Amino acid sequence: MTILDTILDATRTTVERRRRVVPLRALEDAPGFARTPFDGARALRCTDDQGRAEVAFIAESKKRSPSKGLLRPDYDAAANVRAYAEAGAAVSSVLTEPDFFDGAPEHLQAAREAAPLLPLLRKDFVIDVYQLAEARAWGADLVLLIAAALDKHALHDLLDGAKAYGLTPLVEVHDVRELDRFEVDRAPIVGVNHRDLRTFEVDLQKSPEVFRVLPPEIVRVAESGLKDAATIADLHRAGADAVLIGETFMREPSPGDALRQLRADVHALLYPTD
Repeated sequence: MTILDTILDATRTTVERRRRVVPLRALEDAPGFARTPFDGARALRCTDDQGRAEVAFIAESKKRSPSKGLLRPDYDAAANVRAYAEAGAAVSSVLTEPDFFDGAPEHLQAAREAAPLLPLLRKDFVIDVYQLAEARAWGADLVLLIAAALDKHALHDLLDGAKAYGLTPLVEVHDVRELDRFEVDRAPIVGVNHRDLRTFEVDLQKSPEVFRVLPPEIVRVAESGLKDAATIADLHRAGADAVLIGETFMREPSPGDALRQLRADVHALLYPTD
């Protein structure tokens, strides 16, 4: 079994346990469910005060990763997301997967309370419509759908389910071949994970290869392995509208300050005459 297979097995167990404790109807009746989610695709189309395209940052809050272990012993999702909002994040991603990332529903709920005007992405291994209802009830605006974890039928069902719940799906692929796993024009956002979830190896050339074949109306996101402004600026020139960064910020003393500085450095590279 691959790492991804192991995580998916654990996710199935978690979903069934949660469904027994909190039925779908209870989620749909929860106070948080009444909130109207933000448009995640619109949030990731960023321009500066002169109308020039900027890189949108999805700043991630996570305590641990399977490949790098514990990232932040003093983990505080609410504080991280509040700092990201103040530093100009377009979206914040919050891990809710419990077994391999030490995530929890409470992390997303706390983030929602801490940054009520910032779009939030539920970062998890979504395999069931029940998890979409959870995402909305907990305060998410966007949900991650991983192509490698789903067959075509399941992915389309989840795309439809996300739309029905008012959530913006971000469909994640690793390479061009995975675009065949779904009808691309049904996804408002496509992210390219440079990290292969089967092996956890990173290849930064994956996203430009995918971006070249995506329709222009789809928001393009480059994910994983991003640390420096030069790489991000190059990816923007290759078609990235946004980048998702987690580990780099989580290892910094002040994630918000790290985001603020990186945004400024990328802008300076893209528009050096300012």
